[in-house]
Amino acid sequence: MPAAEVEARLARKGWPRGWLLGWRDITNATNERTLIASVTPRVAVGDTFLLLLPHESSPIMIAGLCTNFNSLVLDYVTRLKAGGTHLKFHVTKQLPVLPPQAYERPCPWRPGETLADWIRPRVLELVYTVWDLAPFARDLGDAGPPFRWDPERRAQLRAELDAAYFLLYGLSRSEVEYVLGTFPVLRQNEERSFGEYRTARLVLAAYDALITAQTLGEPYRSPLQPPPGDAAARHRGTSSN
Repeated sequence: MPAAEVEARLARKGWPRGWLLGWRDITNATNERTLIASVTPRVAVGDTFLLLLPHESSPIMIAGLCTNFNSLVLDYVTRLKAGGTHLKFHVTKQLPVLPPQAYERPCPWRPGETLADWIRPRVLELVYTVWDLAPFARDLGDAGPPFRWDPERRAQLRAELDAAYFLLYGLSRSEVEYVLGTFPVLRQNEERSFGEYRTARLVLAAYDALITAQTLGEPYRSPLQPPPGDAAARHRGTSSN
């Protein structure tokens, strides 16, 4: 599709951002996850990448929506609702996503911050790994270069976000353990690669730490060094040229 036609279609939809949000339509029993969402550059996409253009929400709330879509707890619900190998709009419209206002509320495990404040550096480091997504970063108030792709850091960041959404959905620890046990492909792949179900270990550890911070009224501190979204985790350079 010519770039001009892409722009014309987005203009008719009233989408002003330099990036897009969508999810993969095709799914099957051999995938680690069912709902796979992503922020992409503002380019043409095929019909198996379904676009979601929530222009009424702020960029940080849209980033929160993307994180919510990729959470294990919502993936579990998606598998209960989805039938066949397609994940169409009529299914995603039924999913119990958090409302935009949730990100404006105080963060239970980080006094003095909103949930959006806590999520923002983690989303940035996970999503903003190429210059093509600089418009997304700029909309979140970030002016730096992209983050390096570090698998170990990414696993911890995703675990912290998954643990957070388990808590936001009100699941107890035993319920979290049950949900984690319903991802056999993820478990088998990680046991083959790491000798353990790494996601389960990291998520439960983060869940326990978030609960402790929330109970004591103290800020949760990530074990990552440098911390999430830190400049030391970025590529060097100041422009994409």
